[in-house]
Amino acid sequence: PTSALDLILWMESDRMGHLLGAITQEKLDEQRGVVQNEKRQGENQPYGVAYELQTFSTWPKGHPYSWTVIGSMDDLNAASLEDVQDWFKSYYGPNNAVLVVAGDISAQEAYEKVNHYFGDIPPGPPVARHTRWIAPRSGEQRQTVQDRVPAARVYKIWNVPEWGSESLAYLQLVEDILGSGKTSRLYKRLIYEDQIASDVDVYLDTREIASQFVIEATAKPGEDLARIEKAIDEELARFLAEGPSEKELQRVKTQRRAAFVRGIERIGGFGGKSDILALSQTYGGRPDAYQQTFQWMAGATAMQVRQSANEWLSDGVYVLEVTPFPELAEQKTGVERIAGKLPAEGEPPAVKFPTLQKATLSNGLKIVLAQRSSVPLVNFQLMIDAGYAADQFGIPGTASMTMSMLDEGTRQRSALEISEALALLGANLSTGTNLDLCYLNLSALKANLDASLDIYT
Repeated sequence: PTSALDLILWMESDRMGHLLGAITQEKLDEQRGVVQNEKRQGENQPYGVAYELQTFSTWPKGHPYSWTVIGSMDDLNAASLEDVQDWFKSYYGPNNAVLVVAGDISAQEAYEKVNHYFGDIPPGPPVARHTRWIAPRSGEQRQTVQDRVPAARVYKIWNVPEWGSESLAYLQLVEDILGSGKTSRLYKRLIYEDQIASDVDVYLDTREIASQFVIEATAKPGEDLARIEKAIDEELARFLAEGPSEKELQRVKTQRRAAFVRGIERIGGFGGKSDILALSQTYGGRPDAYQQTFQWMAGATAMQVRQSANEWLSDGVYVLEVTPFPELAEQKTGVERIAGKLPAEGEPPAVKFPTLQKATLSNGLKIVLAQRSSVPLVNFQLMIDAGYAADQFGIPGTASMTMSMLDEGTRQRSALEISEALALLGANLSTGTNLDLCYLNLSALKANLDASLDIYT
C-alpha cells in the first residue's frame, strides 16, 4: 500500500547506504551458510544439474555469463570480509542502480521521497560496462548426465543476440511459433501427433549482452530421447526452410500483445509496469526502450523471421540429455531473521472498488458487471451452483471431469481448433470446480470481444 512507501524506501536506502558497518565476520559466515544451502537446494531439485552444465558449456572462458550467479562452493568459502566490502563499495551504489516507483503517487512526490531517503548516499566509482558479446558457436556439442529426475529430458541451446536487438525481437516470434500453446509446432508434433513427450518448452533466456534460445522436451515413460530429438530437428528444419505461415505470424503477434496488456494490468511482479520500466532503463538506457522491440515485432514479415531463425538457429547447438537415477536425500535448514527499529507502517488507504451493476436475463441468468477501463481487457466468469459436493449423488469426479472436458472439443470445433482460435484472438479460456461451484472463465481483448464470446458461448 502507498502508506508503506516510506518504510520500503527507508529499508532499501538503509541497505544501500548504511549497511557496510553492520557487516561483520560473524554475519558473513552466517550468510555464507545460507547461500551455500540455497545452492544445494538448487542443485538437489529435479534437473538442477542442467543449469550449471549449460552455463559452463555454452559460454567461452572469461565471458560474464560463463559462471553462475551464486558461484562455486570454493568461491563461497574463499570470500573474505574484505572481498564483500570491496564489492559493496564498487557496485552497490546509487549511480549503478535503477529505482522505479509505480502506483498511486505523483512524480513530484516520488522524487521528493526518493531524494529524502537516498540523497545522502554518496555515489560509488564508475562501473565499466560490458559490450555486446554473443559468443556464437559452430558445430554441435553434446553432453549426457544422470540426475534425480522422474523422466528423461533433452535440452537444445543456441547463443543468440542480446536484449533490445532487432534479431531477438524476431526470435521471440520464432519462440512462440515453435512452443507457445497447443497449436505451436513442437507442442502439436510431440504431444498430440507423435505422443512421445509429456512436456515441451521453448523459451529465450534474455540478457544484457547476449541471450540463449532454448528448446527442452521431457519424455513420456518408455520413450526414447533420440526419437524426441529427431522430431524436434525435423520441425526446426521445416521452419528454417519454409518460415512461418501468415496465420502463425498473426497468432503470435496477437499473443505477445495480449500478454503485454495483461502484464501491465499489474503494477509489480514479472511483466508488470515497474518490471518493464526497470528492465528497459537498465538494459536499454531508456524506460520506454521496450517499445522498439514491440515495433519490430508488429512489423515483422515472414521473411525477416525466417532469416533471423536461419542466422542463429541453423548452427552451433549445444545438446544436453538428462536421464534419471535413484533420488538421494537432501538437508534443510532455517534462516534466522533479526528485527530492527523500523518506521511506522501507517494506516493503509481505503480500498476503492468499482460500482457493481446487476441484471437478470429472461432465462434467469444473473449478470454482475464490475467496470474498469485501465486496460483494453474484458474478463468473464460463469459460475454454476454445483461443485463436486454434488458428486455424492453420482460418480465421484464427475464435476471436475465435466469442466475439464469443455475445451477438449465441441460440435463445431475440435480441441486444437479451439486452442488455435483462442490464440489468434489473444484470448484465454479456463475451467475449474470447487466444493460448491463450477466455473468457466474467459479473458479477451476488447477489440476481439465478439469473436471470443462466440467461442465462449
